[in-house]
Amino acid sequence: MPNLLRLICCLGLVCLAACTRIEPPAADGRLVVAIREAPAFFQREGETASGFEHDLVTAFADSLGLKLSLIEAADAFELNDLALAGRVHLAASVPLVNGHLQFSTPIRSVTHWIVGHNNVLGPEQLSELVGQTVEVVAGSPLADTLRGLDEKFRPQVVEVPRVNEMELLARVAEGKVALAAVYDIHLDLAVNFHPELSPLLQLPGKLEFGWAFGGEGADALRAQADAFIAGARANGMLARIHDRYFGHIKRINSAGIARFLDDMRSKLPVWRRHFQSAQDLSGIDWRLLAALAYHESKWDPLATSPTGVRGMMMLTEDTADHLRVKNRLDGPESIRAGARYLAELAEQLPGGARHPDRLWLALSAYNLGMGHFRGARSIAKNMKRDPDVWYDMKQVLPQLARPEISARLKGGPARGGEAVVMVENIRSLYDILSRFEAAYASPYPAQSALGQRQ
Repeated sequence: MPNLLRLICCLGLVCLAACTRIEPPAADGRLVVAIREAPAFFQREGETASGFEHDLVTAFADSLGLKLSLIEAADAFELNDLALAGRVHLAASVPLVNGHLQFSTPIRSVTHWIVGHNNVLGPEQLSELVGQTVEVVAGSPLADTLRGLDEKFRPQVVEVPRVNEMELLARVAEGKVALAAVYDIHLDLAVNFHPELSPLLQLPGKLEFGWAFGGEGADALRAQADAFIAGARANGMLARIHDRYFGHIKRINSAGIARFLDDMRSKLPVWRRHFQSAQDLSGIDWRLLAALAYHESKWDPLATSPTGVRGMMMLTEDTADHLRVKNRLDGPESIRAGARYLAELAEQLPGGARHPDRLWLALSAYNLGMGHFRGARSIAKNMKRDPDVWYDMKQVLPQLARPEISARLKGGPARGGEAVVMVENIRSLYDILSRFEAAYASPYPAQSALGQRQ
């Protein structure tokens, strides 16, 4: 059903749904938010929810002293319906195009892309869209964008129900559909899992997203939301949350991702149980340990660097001695030792570092050594950066190579930029493994919760 007709039908239902309108948040004691599952914006893994919008609305509810209650919408249509009917206090991640809703100030903006398979020639200019069929997620404003093109450019638009953007792009990667239209952020995410995808044509214009309000007390809540968003932008909260979910994407090129996916199919089965055994030992998600090992050695137990680090987890001789490793070139022993070492580093960090920042900080210490890392923390404080937050520390670490900075380090200069690249690459590899490999439920009480995804 075209979006305009859907809106007309929805408006007819608003009066009928008036009896279901909820009380204002202060009277209700909770903030009821409609949210739609979308990659990196909101998702669940077991009982754990995460995502950019999830973290942001959680922080907003906390700022109001309210309990957060989430209602998961099946699609963009239902997201709008819930707000229009006043059955939620706000709907998250809504395009600012519906004139019948009140909106917050914009939180993010996106560009639009036509995407195809890299083995198939596709449109490179708008005139080549004529006669083509383009799939979009049902309810996406992209459907109206495409239908609103001049007749000489307009393709056939198919709205696909009950799929999210990642699933739609998987259809393109698998050759089930020739073309799809998505936002840039979803394309950037999907390329990490499907290197076969090719951005073909950027559509004109941008679209802004924010929060929509339709319940009782919408005016007051919108004003509170605008103040919260402005504060989150000013104090860096928005940037930190964005970095948590999107700061590491586009780090590995398509050739590197394709090689990793091939190695994941051919090499990982040999080592999976050893990484899972290391999770039993350390409490760190086996997929994170596997990502670390791949970055270090490409899962080669005999790997050796010119600097003398060796083995699957590329341990230095001093670290191996500390961990009482008998043979650095023994794959299972190296994996267990690397997991123990990472857990040790994480436990040495101050209590202010929270998950997942604690994990990324520990990984950078794995690369730099704890001595240099402690020096970097001290420099971060002098630079008015938070040493317990990865977003801040990844701005600081590259500075360790500068002479005026390294002169203040007991250990001398350090290649902090390499540590940042390492951590960001491991985050990308971890995302890929988490998409294609199941979590492992250890039968033993975990000694560390570092590897749990939140």
